[in-house]
Amino acid sequence: MGEQPIYSTRAHVFQIDPNTKKNWMPTSKHAVTVSYFYDSTRNVYRIISLDGSKAIINSTITPNMTFTKTSHKFGQWADSRANTVYGLGFSSEHHLAKFADKFAEYKEAARMAKEKSLEKMDLASSPSQESPADIHSPLTPPVTADLCRINGTGDDVTLSDVSPNSMLQSDLSPTTPTLAHSPTTNKHWEAELATLKSNNAKLTAALLESTANVKQWKQQLAAYQEEAERLHKRVSELESQSSQTNVIKSQKTELNQTIEELECTLKAKEEEMVRLKEEVENAKQLQTQKDELTKKLEDTDLRNKELEEQLADLEQRLEASQVDQENLRKNLKTLLEILDGKIFELTELRDNLAKLIEDS
Repeated sequence: MGEQPIYSTRAHVFQIDPNTKKNWMPTSKHAVTVSYFYDSTRNVYRIISLDGSKAIINSTITPNMTFTKTSHKFGQWADSRANTVYGLGFSSEHHLAKFADKFAEYKEAARMAKEKSLEKMDLASSPSQESPADIHSPLTPPVTADLCRINGTGDDVTLSDVSPNSMLQSDLSPTTPTLAHSPTTNKHWEAELATLKSNNAKLTAALLESTANVKQWKQQLAAYQEEAERLHKRVSELESQSSQTNVIKSQKTELNQTIEELECTLKAKEEEMVRLKEEVENAKQLQTQKDELTKKLEDTDLRNKELEEQLADLEQRLEASQVDQENLRKNLKTLLEILDGKIFELTELRDNLAKLIEDS
């Protein structure tokens, strides 16, 4: 699966001042994402943080690292490979404690992974402890520790220290007295001497070949070391690119989630706007109805005022009519009284005229 983020948090990132080794220098203007990454192919844990496209933390966790809490919200650790000290400022003590727990957990995992790797290396190297110089022909004596030093395992003996003459003298020293005391066995010893010379020549050739092989192996070792250094740099570059890619993917995932949340929020806001528009339309309709009713009410009030005025006028006219009727009644009564008096007078006059007529 490669390198994947396994835990992320947000914090302000600092680095120790390389000049004073005391003051902290902020490497980010604001809180950034700090992530633990795990490479399953190499059993490696790393702490990575990006500020934009710049990697401000790229620290591989090793068993000898220690994360120290220096306050309730601040912690630090030293990275000998990067030759610096990183500091993180968290928003709460809980986030600091969580990060410290993860650091201890992944540090222990890195220690166990390192032990397993060493065990595998020991098992792999145990069958091949014999050096190539230990494989010899039946005519070649076993290679001693001095030969092992010559073919790459030490630097104490050079080729001139083990010359063919010295080897020959060491081989002939135990046989010289025997030659002196047994002249009849010269042929036998001459054959033995020839065999020893042959063996000595083979040994010298083997030594020369071993020396050439040592030089060749040293050249190959130097070439392998250069290649390993180049590959190490390439791996570091690829790890940095991979970490940046993984962090960018993580940030992209976070941005996608944020975009989805914003889209959901936007959709909810749009629905809310539609609902509010409907309510506004309803409110406008209600306002229109209210205006119409208000106008009708005003018209009704005006009509009522007119009717009240008319009623008041009618009441006044009625009162006036009543007064006129009362006056008319009084006048009629007066006229009736006058008329009764006149009728009475006429009656008396009639009676008087009737008496006069009768008397006459």
